[in-house]
Order: sequence, then C-alpha cells, then structure tokens
Amino acid sequence: MSRILVIAAIVIVGGGAAYYFMNQPEPTPAERLESAAQDAGNAVSDAADAARDAAEEAVASATEQAADVAQQASDAAEEAVAQATEAATEAAEQATTAATEAADQATTAATDLANAASDQVASLTSDGEKWLQGLQDTGILTKEGFNYDALVLAVEGSSLSQETKDTVLKILGDIKASPETFDAKLQELKELFAS
Repeated sequence: MSRILVIAAIVIVGGGAAYYFMNQPEPTPAERLESAAQDAGNAVSDAADAARDAAEEAVASATEQAADVAQQASDAAEEAVAQATEAATEAAEQATTAATEAADQATTAATDLANAASDQVASLTSDGEKWLQGLQDTGILTKEGFNYDALVLAVEGSSLSQETKDTVLKILGDIKASPETFDAKLQELKELFAS
C-alpha cells in the first residue's frame, strides 16, 4: 500500500511541475534583454578570466624561458672565460719556453763565437810571432841586415789583417827614418803580435 502512495505522490508532484512549466508566462522583452545582458556579462567575465589565466601562464612561461636563456648565457660566458684563460696560459707557457730556448741558443752561439774568436786570436798571435821570427831568421829584420823594401813586400804579401799590416808598416817606417830606434821598435813589433 505504501508503494502505491509513493507512486501517487510522485505522479502528483511530477504533474504539478509539468503544469507549472507549461503554464509559465512568456518572458517579456525586458526580461529577455536582462537575460541576454546577464549571459553577455557572464561570457565577458569568463573571457576575462580566460585571458587573465592565459596572460599569467604566458608570463610564467616567459619568465621560465628567460631564466633558462640567462643560465645558458652564464654557462657559455663561464666556458668562454675558462677557454680564454686556458689559451692564455698555454700561450704564456709557449712564449716562456721559446724565450728560454732562444736565450739558451743565443748564449751557446755567443760562447761558440767567443771561443772561436779566442782561438783565432791565439792562432793569429802564434802565426804573427812565427812570421816575425821568420823575418829575423832570414836576416832582413835585424839591426845589421835591415831591408825596408823586402820587409814591405813581406808585410803586404802576408795574411795579416789590414789594420795589423798598417801598424807594422808604420813601425818599419819609423825604423827606416831612425835606425837608432831599432831595438825599441822591434820590441813594439813583438808586443803587437804578443797581444
């Protein structure tokens, strides 16, 4: 029985609701305008909310991208500085090594030249002493057998440097001009070749 009462109640309520909706008066133009304005306002509000959400999302995305770009730029700058520092260090080391090698080579070359010059001077001194002794042994460079012309020919035909030849010829000219200075001038010649 209670089941029938429940069904009857549902039928009554459903019928009443159907009757109310069927007999509801037609909305007036003002009500329609107000409803349209309400719908438009809701649409504008929804659009504004959507635009605000999109703007916030765009700002967040742009901020994130800018942070990523800044980090990448910072990383690239640090790497470039590290590479430049490494390259500068390598260049400085190479320059130092090259300078050291050049200095060593220059020192070796200077030492070799000094040794060669010293050997040459020693050889010339020895050769000059021998040459002078040979002139004395032949008798043309003695107090008694002094022969100026033969001595000039011997000096000019020798392997002495031109500066040494000029000095020897001047000393020989002094002996020719003042034969009494022979011993002193001979000593000058010996000292010339001994130095």
